[in-house]
Amino acid sequence: MKIALGSDHGGFPLKPAMKAYLEKHGHSILDLGTHSAEPCDYPDFAKKVALAVVQGEADRGIVICGSGVGACVAANKIPGARAGLCHDTFSAHQGVEDDDVNVLCLGARVIGPELAFEIVGVWLKARFSQAERHVRRKEKILALEREYGSKR
Repeated sequence: MKIALGSDHGGFPLKPAMKAYLEKHGHSILDLGTHSAEPCDYPDFAKKVALAVVQGEADRGIVICGSGVGACVAANKIPGARAGLCHDTFSAHQGVEDDDVNVLCLGARVIGPELAFEIVGVWLKARFSQAERHVRRKEKILALEREYGSKR
């Protein structure tokens, strides 16, 4: 699977280890920065990751910031991105199975590397269920994007 990976300075300490973990498990990585611990802004990297997924440059995306919250808010502003903040494995697989989450947001200051790897592993194995109720709910989310996405 091709994974778009990005972080701000808060997520940077986890990013190289995450990249190595993903490559070790056979994934190709589209590394969208940052490439240092110099202060930078998470919306820039959340945008790059979400756009890579929505535009088909990557199958899924992972964005890491300090808490994961800001990156999740920013990524969800990109139409077609369905970002989820996950700090546990249940949310990771349920987010994909029920909500078709295509961008995973992690907080490097909230969870450690081992838990992050476990969450990512579960998230990457999960597939959207295609259950009628989940398809219906996803369509309602897409309708919200169409109705309100261009009115800001």
